[in-house]
Amino acid sequence: MNLRDNDFVLFDLPERFELDRADLDARWRKLQASAHPDKFAADGAASQRMAMQWSVRINEAYRRLREPLTRAGYLCQLRGAPIDAERNTAMPTAFLQQQMGWREALDDARNDVGALAALDSEVRRAEQELLHQVGRLLDDEQTPIAAAERVRALMFIQKFRRDVAERLEATTD
Repeated sequence: MNLRDNDFVLFDLPERFELDRADLDARWRKLQASAHPDKFAADGAASQRMAMQWSVRINEAYRRLREPLTRAGYLCQLRGAPIDAERNTAMPTAFLQQQMGWREALDDARNDVGALAALDSEVRRAEQELLHQVGRLLDDEQTPIAAAERVRALMFIQKFRRDVAERLEATTD
């Protein structure tokens, strides 16, 4: 193993968006067990520090791979299409209109739990559809630039879903 290997190489997985979460979890446990610092206690401080670096690296890679949105962004970056969300905020007009409609619906819902739940359900469906598109664009069509655009849209959706969840939580308190 090499600390500079990409996450997929580290976990011995194909560089694909679609992956088996149970397989990823099993590989993470196996890697963590092999790099646990306690395993190197008799080998001295240098070996334990190296094991700690490996443990941190494995956990970072696992966090990136287990979440679909971060995995998609990571794949886009690996394929030469970084997300660059801080500087690239351009979105298609239809998506921006959809966002405005959702924001208005959130404002209109106020404290109506049913309306908020319905909005959350609608947004969740849109999120799932975009995730499906990202998988197809990355795995089947090999078009990371188009996938990166969808990932940026998913970042907006994820933030909006947090806003809806906060409103729901405040309404049910």
